Amino acid sequence: MSVIGVFALQGNVREHLEMLTSVGVEARPVRRPAELEQVDAMVLPGGESTTMYKLARTFDLFEPLQKRIADGMPAFGTCAGMIMLANEITGGIAGQETLGGLDVTVRRNAFGRQVDSFEADLEFAALDTPYHAVFIRAPWVERVGQDVEVLSTVRSGPAAGRIVAVRHDRLLATSFHPEMTGDARLHGYFAELVRGL
Repeated sequence: MSVIGVFALQGNVREHLEMLTSVGVEARPVRRPAELEQVDAMVLPGGESTTMYKLARTFDLFEPLQKRIADGMPAFGTCAGMIMLANEITGGIAGQETLGGLDVTVRRNAFGRQVDSFEADLEFAALDTPYHAVFIRAPWVERVGQDVEVLSTVRSGPAAGRIVAVRHDRLLATSFHPEMTGDARLHGYFAELVRGL
């Protein structure tokens, strides 16, 4: 059985653990390199991307995580986790580092501040019916690399057409917070990706 870890130094850790368990995988919090070695894949949750990378450095998790991703470990980044997986970010703070691996450019806080948070129904190529997404100080994808598949875009409003979900081989990322919806289909999609390896 696949074991999926959740980056547990900051962000919506408990919610992701519950969602993963609900789709039939063993889920564990990961705070240290020894815990990272025991998982087959990782979820990088929403939170604050600058705090996440600083904490990852403090707990000596940054380089081991970066190496595992570069070596092909599947990862699912949500909101701040999407920023953490991106090869390039705009709107970040000076010196902000990412784990990389996902050939995209992500704009941090693209939709605005906390007050600009919103919800929207999204069409997904991988899902039969729309997915109700929760956006909180969310990023969006401004550029995708040649091998990156766009899974979903915003359908209406001022952000219509903006890319909010992508997949590149074993890396999956969303601008929004799937752990806050009660809809476990994207966690299930990631679990199937991991099981299929």
